[in-house]
Amino acid sequence: MATFDLNSGATAPVVDEVELVDLPVIGAIPRELNGVLVRNGPNPLRGRFIGNNVLDWWSEAAMLHGISFQDGRATSYRNRWARTRRWADVHDPDAARALLDTNPNVNVLNHAGEILALSDGGAPLAMTAELETLGATRRHKGLAIGMTAHPKVDPQTGELMSFRVDWKKPFLRYEVTDAEGVPGVDVAVDMSSPSMMHDMAITATHSIFLDLNVGYDFSMLSRGFRMPLRWRDDHRARLGVIPRHGGEMRWFEIAPCFIQHVVNAYDADKATVVLDAVRYPKYFRLEADGFVFEENPPGVLWRYVIHLDKGTVTERQIADICIELPRIDERRTGRSYRFLYAAEQPTNTEIRGVVRYDLRSNSIQRYRVPEGDQNGEPVFVPRSVSSGEGDGWLLVCVYRQATDTTDLVILDGKNIKSAPIATVPLPRRIPAGFHGVWLPKS
Repeated sequence: MATFDLNSGATAPVVDEVELVDLPVIGAIPRELNGVLVRNGPNPLRGRFIGNNVLDWWSEAAMLHGISFQDGRATSYRNRWARTRRWADVHDPDAARALLDTNPNVNVLNHAGEILALSDGGAPLAMTAELETLGATRRHKGLAIGMTAHPKVDPQTGELMSFRVDWKKPFLRYEVTDAEGVPGVDVAVDMSSPSMMHDMAITATHSIFLDLNVGYDFSMLSRGFRMPLRWRDDHRARLGVIPRHGGEMRWFEIAPCFIQHVVNAYDADKATVVLDAVRYPKYFRLEADGFVFEENPPGVLWRYVIHLDKGTVTERQIADICIELPRIDERRTGRSYRFLYAAEQPTNTEIRGVVRYDLRSNSIQRYRVPEGDQNGEPVFVPRSVSSGEGDGWLLVCVYRQATDTTDLVILDGKNIKSAPIATVPLPRRIPAGFHGVWLPKS
């Protein structure tokens, strides 16, 4: 696997927390864009990564970044480390025992009136829109032990579908929480070994799980790996489909692969489920010596059609683009949809450019980012509650190599190939990270 200099360029950590107000703007920010873009990601507490591969990056401390907008202005930027036990061990040892032992550096969830920073399997951390840490969740107590970083919210019912993967039995639990955060379904799923499940999908009637070829090998820890993950040639890749409110988990075998992120899923009819995802034909595959990973190929857009009545899956690539960090207009989560947005991967060491893919016409629009620069995940914000699918804006953080700073770029969701509607040039960088969320002012 390629190594990176994690301490330079787009991934380089920042060493302090700041608050900047009345940010400069190039162009005109839409006046309807009132809220905060929050971005999560790893940033080492001592200001320097140890090691230079993906697993060294993934495992570092959580730092959140927020850019606030109001009435056509970019009112502020702030960044904060999540106040966890890990943070206190470095910055405030006397407070360590009172803080959560978790590292929520992956995603942010806004549900049931609570904002949660999330990790893969760790306890969620409640926070404010101003990035202040509140502590353990108060409204999602059924998920307080731990949950996935990628739960799914049904935009019509408000239900939250989630799961928790453990290293000991039961290796997988499936959970459903209602719109107020009250736990409902809590099912242990029988599995022979733990898989690396980073994401899941939902339809209006089912939830979908990914038991694929990347799993845990704890012998890797004694060989210096920070996370014990590797490709398993002997594992049968499969998709699990369970009725939303519990019932039989049915498994459907597919070709060997790994999926980090799903795009969306929906019921084509009562007997057919469609799942779109970013697929890798291999990932974290160790070389023969067991100490070095092979190169990961870039991910491609893939479709699985699950035939519930026949017990089979039809799978195929649906676009000739290499992408990661896919997003949709989340008002279409679990329903048929037309548009997806993603960061483009020109090579397996770059995330550079944004694509908008139209599934109806199979057409692609691109927002191009110059070589040397890099961007993060595009976050879609609808123009209004009632606007049509894709009618809104894409918010994208773009690292500029020449100045070692980050621009927040606002693109027209219908026409991303045009020049940005507005750009907010920050005087510092937001290090490359993972996922973000739009928190509307209301």
